[in-house]
Amino acid sequence: MRSLLLPTGGGSVGAPNATTSAVTASLPSNTKTARRRTLRVSACLSAAFVALLPQLASAQECPTDRPNSIYGTGGSAITATLKAVAIQLAGLDDPISVFYSDPSACTGFDELVADSIKAKRFLYWDADGTEHQCDPPVEGQPADFAHMGNAADFCPDRTLPDDIGDFLGPVQTVNVFTHINSNEDSISAEALYFAYGFGAEGEASPWVEEGFLWGRSATSFVHLFLAEAINVPPTNFKIPEANVTQSNGDTIAGVFSGSANPDATLGYASGSAVAAAADEVKTLAYQHYGQSCGYLPDSSPTAVDKLNVRTGQYYLWTPGHFYAPVDEAGEIADPVVRNLIQWFAGTTDAPFDITSTIIGAGDIPLCAMRANREGTLGAISSYAPERPCGCLFQYATEGDTSCDSCEDDSDCSDATPKCNYGYCEAY
Repeated sequence: MRSLLLPTGGGSVGAPNATTSAVTASLPSNTKTARRRTLRVSACLSAAFVALLPQLASAQECPTDRPNSIYGTGGSAITATLKAVAIQLAGLDDPISVFYSDPSACTGFDELVADSIKAKRFLYWDADGTEHQCDPPVEGQPADFAHMGNAADFCPDRTLPDDIGDFLGPVQTVNVFTHINSNEDSISAEALYFAYGFGAEGEASPWVEEGFLWGRSATSFVHLFLAEAINVPPTNFKIPEANVTQSNGDTIAGVFSGSANPDATLGYASGSAVAAAADEVKTLAYQHYGQSCGYLPDSSPTAVDKLNVRTGQYYLWTPGHFYAPVDEAGEIADPVVRNLIQWFAGTTDAPFDITSTIIGAGDIPLCAMRANREGTLGAISSYAPERPCGCLFQYATEGDTSCDSCEDDSDCSDATPKCNYGYCEAY
């Protein structure tokens, strides 16, 4: 019988039904006893903010009289951020109406390729923030765009067709979290490996009761991403079938329902979704294989600066990916979709402050990053965005900044000569 192999920073995955003892025998000596103790780590520092999403109204057929309507599908990791942007789009002089279904990342990608969305429910938003759900106006609603937190080939047995373009979007995190009343503050990759890979047999106290373990289906981005990171095959997670959810919000609700034993609760979801439920769950500092301590996405439990993500120390992050049909020149064929994706990427100026909107929703625009990574979960390296927005990010998250404000370069000093997004930056 082959075992799940626990790497120190990568490696292959083993077969299903491995025994805990077989795994333990394959571990380095300093981790062989890990499953027999509480796998806590020293935290290098955590966060969250934003309000809970409103309850959805009863579904009706999606309206067909809204201007510039576009239909998207994909993972729920982008839903909170897309909502914030869609509210702004709905209030433009020439409004854009975004209808979005979030079955899962890989499922949404398949629907875009097939040009047929199978969803029974779409979300859309009014300019005043009202959220609606609706049924598709036609069976097999054509897809205008899709979103995943990963490249196409990260989904098993998928490739990117020639007529579909892949466009980078804001950076997203995957947050591992517990009940808000849990006494736990941190978790290691080893603890996640034993908890999700072996459940009760993993003995990764306090995460040993499988009924309190929650997660997503094997077609969701956050599930595939975490599985790859901790080296547990995506189909081997010891999550009861009833605890496998259809959305990040459902995972959060499941963990929050575990108030009878808050320490034992464990889940994972997109950072923006977790931020929107800060009074229900708390993010655990995460220590990846080979790291000496755990990191929160933010520099401290009270900060919202995403500093440990932006510098690459928090491990569970990756740029999001928008997908859309392209013409022979590689340009996005639909002009409304093209604007939406280019505004998200910051390659074209938007008619509103989309960068601050993205930041406020809990994601990180590429212009605020100081680190980049190869592929979905590859090597992390330093990064210098073409037009940095670190000062704006600081202001949007903290309400203040040490940077000088400006209208153009003439307002800036020699030390920070470039006026970017209303603030003087070094370049």
